[in-house]
Amino acid sequence: MSAQHSTVSEVMTRDVVTVGPDTPFKEITSVLTAHGISAVPVADTRGAPVGLVSEADLLRKQAERSEKYGEHERAKARAETAAGLMTTPVITAHADWPVAQAVRTMDRHRVRRLLVVDETDRIIGIVSRSDLLRVFLRPDDEIREEIRDDVLKGMLRLGGTEVQVYVHDGVVTLRGAVENRSTAQIAERLAIGVDGVVTVRPLIDYTVDDMVA
Repeated sequence: MSAQHSTVSEVMTRDVVTVGPDTPFKEITSVLTAHGISAVPVADTRGAPVGLVSEADLLRKQAERSEKYGEHERAKARAETAAGLMTTPVITAHADWPVAQAVRTMDRHRVRRLLVVDETDRIIGIVSRSDLLRVFLRPDDEIREEIRDDVLKGMLRLGGTEVQVYVHDGVVTLRGAVENRSTAQIAERLAIGVDGVVTVRPLIDYTVDDMVA
């Protein structure tokens, strides 16, 4: 048995509004306003992403004469269609990715959202930072049960009395005693990977330090 983790498919927005490369500036503005969104993907005729136009891209039009803008930024500010306004390259994710992988990708590329594509590279969803934060709304009881049943009993084959699990506001405390130091460290590492866990406080004693070289 293995611990279950939320995937991108469980938190992403599926009804994605898109525009084409030739979509005019004003139409893009209308799309953002009508749907209450801050960015819209630009897709080709196959539905594959070629860029992303955000509110920040559109607002360059207002600041076109700013002295801090380089030629590239000025060109984007003067653009009339999505092709000239959009930001590229597009950072994508897949629906079966664990949420943690999406978080790492977003952080590595310093982006606020990821376009979710299928195996043919067509857009099937979009996931934002706020979507990924939903896992931290998971109830403490669910977190405790998963660590106790799936991690400690299922994966580490502990009987249920060696280590006790306490969870408060997503903070997990593991308290007890096991035979080997390696078991204590594995329990901590697996617990921190459970959806909704903010941090783990390991208070597990051990009898044998089996990690000494």
